[in-house]
Amino acid sequence: MKGDGGRLGGGERRGRATPRGRQVEPGALAEVRALLGDRPRRADLLIEHLHLLQDECGHLSARHLAALAEEMRLPQAAVFEVATFYAHFDVVKEDGTPPPPVTVRVCDSISCMLAGAETLLTELRRGLDPKEVRVRRAPCMGACDRAPACTAGRRLIAPATPEAVMDAVAADELDPEPPAHIGLAAYRNMGGYRLLEAVRGGARDDVIARLSAAELRGLGGAGFPTGRKWEIVAAQPAPRYLCINADEGEPGTFKDRHCLASDPHRVLEGALIAAHVVGIDRIYFYLRDEYPEIHAMLAAEIAELERVGLVAPGFLELRRGAGAYICGEESAMIESIEGKRGLPRHRPPYVASVGLFGRPTLVNNVETLFWVRDILEKGADWFASQGRRGHKGFRSFSVSGRVREPGVKLAPAGITARELIEEFCGGMAEGHRLRAYLPGGASGGILPASLADVPLDFGTLEPYGCFVGSHAVVVLSERDDLRAVALNLLRFFTEESCGQCTPCRAGTEKAVRLMEAGRWDPSLLGELAQVMAEASICGLGQAAGNPLLCLFRHFPEIFEGAE
Repeated sequence: MKGDGGRLGGGERRGRATPRGRQVEPGALAEVRALLGDRPRRADLLIEHLHLLQDECGHLSARHLAALAEEMRLPQAAVFEVATFYAHFDVVKEDGTPPPPVTVRVCDSISCMLAGAETLLTELRRGLDPKEVRVRRAPCMGACDRAPACTAGRRLIAPATPEAVMDAVAADELDPEPPAHIGLAAYRNMGGYRLLEAVRGGARDDVIARLSAAELRGLGGAGFPTGRKWEIVAAQPAPRYLCINADEGEPGTFKDRHCLASDPHRVLEGALIAAHVVGIDRIYFYLRDEYPEIHAMLAAEIAELERVGLVAPGFLELRRGAGAYICGEESAMIESIEGKRGLPRHRPPYVASVGLFGRPTLVNNVETLFWVRDILEKGADWFASQGRRGHKGFRSFSVSGRVREPGVKLAPAGITARELIEEFCGGMAEGHRLRAYLPGGASGGILPASLADVPLDFGTLEPYGCFVGSHAVVVLSERDDLRAVALNLLRFFTEESCGQCTPCRAGTEKAVRLMEAGRWDPSLLGELAQVMAEASICGLGQAAGNPLLCLFRHFPEIFEGAE
């Protein structure tokens, strides 16, 4: 070996004084440790810990993210990529300059657009000091029946006016208002949890059969038979998990907010019955971050269930989303619960066999669980007899737009849009005439008034290029620009695409650019929508082109000579 200065030749090696990459500041590490206290440092709690940091500091700094990675023994890249994926995490720039102390978010999704969100946004930006308050656009907040909606801090203001928002900011009224709900004591006085106790006592053998006889289906959008889903997961090896999907981010949808804000224990009892019947080892309740008042209420009610012994401590775990529509997709939600970015998984395998933490997982929507108690107490025949035109059961329709009385409407499955508007919504709003409607929120397509007598249920709208999805009905009138409606919907999908697959990531952006350019080319836009539908990984990209395809199919007159 030549020389005496080489690494192996006896010479002294000059190493790095510090590890490569961003250094962890001792002060920041001490602050993170103090904030986490005795909470577990598990990787699946990363998003929960990021919320703790942001709630404490008002933002997420690079120094705290590096310290959190050190404390949780995670790569810094893993922490930074999660923090920057979710819209509600405010990661400050490298210079460490924090954002203004107050954030006002104005919903610009379809129902709020119809109610004047753009004017509200302009007036707030003009009237609020940008050094103290930043005003941002935001996707659907689940308050479509009270549009336009916005949040000041964590407080929902709906319907929002510039004066109401500025008054809330000036008075520092930025905390969420608790909903007036049926608490545990009142619910038990009305017979609540007796059914759970009966099922736990042994009366569970026919539960799945009764749900199947009632033809209860998943009411989050897919419509898969509930009894069959429970059977599939129950047949898988333990441990098994249940995930309650309360991440309703579909523009026009707010039924889960209504169910939880009014009668949360009916949902919780349904979940606990499912857990016992299927043999679930733990329940994870994933709630969207746009519902902070419901999060606080649920945390208190779950603690009360533990106190009275109806559920073991830790068996029912409440998880907080962070602003990502994609996490309404079940596998993306599971990724988020595991503390990761909400990227949909390739399937198969399906989550029923390989789900949360690699174990069999039952995923149920809020409204699906809401109906379990009524069906088991009143009978499958009672539920099945509620529909119209051969359809079975009740549906909670979220109705917004140009109607006199928007809101959550409990109506028979198989009702038509015209019947829904006339019988449950007081008719069209003053001065408006029905021109079109969205039968299933942003992704469900757009139908003309001439098809307002088609039953609204699973499988009835597909021949017209639409689907009922989560039963979010947005009503449009002759005063509404359908091209502007479609552009609003495509902009939403562009913002909410997770970016994992090229057809969705690039396709939605390209569609928006083509739509903004002026004259629409139905052939080119239709081809683009077809590529997204056939090649995207999940339902977001697959359905993103539906508004366009529906306009070309049902409203060809609006493109004749239009610029």
